[in-house]
Amino acid sequence: MRLDFWYEFASTYSYPAAIRIEDVAREAGVQVTWRPFLLGPILKGQGWDDSPFNLLPAKGAYMWRDVSRICAAQGLGFRRPDPFPQSGLLAARVALTLTVSPARAEFSRGVYLAEFAEGRPIAEETTIVEILSSLRLDAAAALAEARSPPVKDRLRAETAEAMRLGLFGAPSFVTRSGELFWGNDRLDAALAWAVQEKQPFRASHADSTS
Repeated sequence: MRLDFWYEFASTYSYPAAIRIEDVAREAGVQVTWRPFLLGPILKGQGWDDSPFNLLPAKGAYMWRDVSRICAAQGLGFRRPDPFPQSGLLAARVALTLTVSPARAEFSRGVYLAEFAEGRPIAEETTIVEILSSLRLDAAAALAEARSPPVKDRLRAETAEAMRLGLFGAPSFVTRSGELFWGNDRLDAALAWAVQEKQPFRASHADSTS
């Protein structure tokens, strides 16, 4: 039983989902595949040139309060990053490197905690280096690989795959049969669907590292 976890590092609701998904998936007996992508190109395709939480003030105000409540319930620290949204490009590329892939889940959680619990700028290399070093990963190798054409192409391919699957926001969860669930509040429903599916898993180009 598997579930693809699609997340964007700039996404507020992806933060609490990323922190809890492994624990709840383990309890359900579901294996998680962590799949970072870029939401910006998808939003632009929908006609948005900024986060809808910036473009729609009432929606943005609600989101900040809602995420604050969710994080408090999970015992997570929460600080509104400035600016918002931050660029998740570097973090996404680093997450897709061969150096980081074995620890992609740990690295991704570290990025979210740095961004939303500590208010640190994840677009800056110093932040990424500190996260990599805390995980005893080779920061220099990861950054060099993240700048390489193969990794850049892979992120483009993952974002294109997200578009093909019909993703329009993050976090999103896709079961092995292609059933799509959107939002942190749909994680439990996605896991329940993954458990009851009986169809053989259709492998994709993404690795199965979690």
